[in-house]
Amino acid sequence: MHADPAPSPWFTRFAAMVQPEARLLDLACGRGRHARFFAARGARVTAVDRDASALAALRGVPGVAILEADLEGGPWPLAGERFDAIVVANYLHRPLFAPLATALAPAGVLLYETFARGNEAYGRPSNPDFLLAPGELLDFAAGAGLGVVAFEQGRVEAAGRAAVVQRLAAVGPAHPWPPAIPAAN
Repeated sequence: MHADPAPSPWFTRFAAMVQPEARLLDLACGRGRHARFFAARGARVTAVDRDASALAALRGVPGVAILEADLEGGPWPLAGERFDAIVVANYLHRPLFAPLATALAPAGVLLYETFARGNEAYGRPSNPDFLLAPGELLDFAAGAGLGVVAFEQGRVEAAGRAAVVQRLAAVGPAHPWPPAIPAAN
């Protein structure tokens, strides 16, 4: 899942929930496959990662502002900022759950997809610190007062590799309810 340059099918499925011109945060963006995807759809993207060489791939991409920041070793780099949408793929640092909830606008959209317990049978990551417990994203959403639009957890096959993941699409409490559920890709 890490080397795939195409956007996540989960994110493309729920992309219509992110309004054109939305202010979007791509957290731990890597080389920016999701930043590029949402910027091409008209979002104003802030792409954050600690890897300067990965961020370099996003220099000059229209609609994308880059921010080099150590998300685990320093303070939350976006204090006081709000985003209409936040996307997180293949990244887990639990201390960021609270700042993410605060950074999401009241009518915002959160799309989150990362590895879960059981993935250790298929390779990396295998450290439990980087694997979600069953239902952990649901618990996060409930604690943050988010409305869950869709949730999946289990084993998937992507690019010829098995992985265990959790996927969440959720909205802030001021988002119009009920949101439309897009058809599966």
